[in-house]
Formats: sequence, structure tokens, C-alpha cells
Amino acid sequence: QVQLVESGGGLVQAGGSLRLSCAASGRTFSSYVMGWFRQAPGKERDFVAAIMWSGVNTYYADSVKGRFTISRDNAKNTVYLQMNSLKPEDAAVYSCAASRHWSHVAVEYDYWGQGTQVTVSS
Repeated sequence: QVQLVESGGGLVQAGGSLRLSCAASGRTFSSYVMGWFRQAPGKERDFVAAIMWSGVNTYYADSVKGRFTISRDNAKNTVYLQMNSLKPEDAAVYSCAASRHWSHVAVEYDYWGQGTQVTVSS
């Protein structure tokens, strides 16, 4: 069982930056692929980024590539999402998730956090 708690969301102007954190409970954190997803009102949940167990391999949605960076600190049981050059279309509830599989598909993630709101003003 893994419990996930996100933090770091808020209001930022377009072009600004935010860093999201996701703290995980459980001693097996390092064995999970960690992902970030986002959902805007009235839209489907979209994949944002994922990071392999070791932290070496990462994968990004095209819409955030070059602007967002996912990282993890297994010693702290925490995964991060550094978001730079934010755009109004990045506004959404961002959730972290844990999976046993290397995937960008939400249904393959077993554990989810409650989400944190990111608002980007134009």
C-alpha cells in the first residue's frame, strides 16, 4: 500500500514556475514508477510525466516537454515536478500516481494522491 500526498500548487502568472512535490508513504516507494497527471475542468485526465524506479529514465507528454522536469528522491520518498514557462493551458489539478509498470496510461497506476490545484493567470 502506498499513500501519496501532493503539495506545491498555487496561482502563478503565465511564464512563471512552480514546483510540485509528492510525498509517499511505504517502504517500497523505490520499486514504483511514479507519474504526474493533470485534469482541467470538463476535460479528461492527461498524462504529464513519468519517472522510472532508478530516476534515470523519464518520459514526458509532448505538451510539457522542455518545460517540465520530473525527478525523484528515493531516500525522501518524494517525487517532484518542476514546471517552468507555465501557460494558461497548464492550469489543472495535478495528481501524482504510483505504478508497478512503466506506463503513461492512467489505468495502469495503482495509487493516487488527492491532487493539487495549479492556476495560471494570463
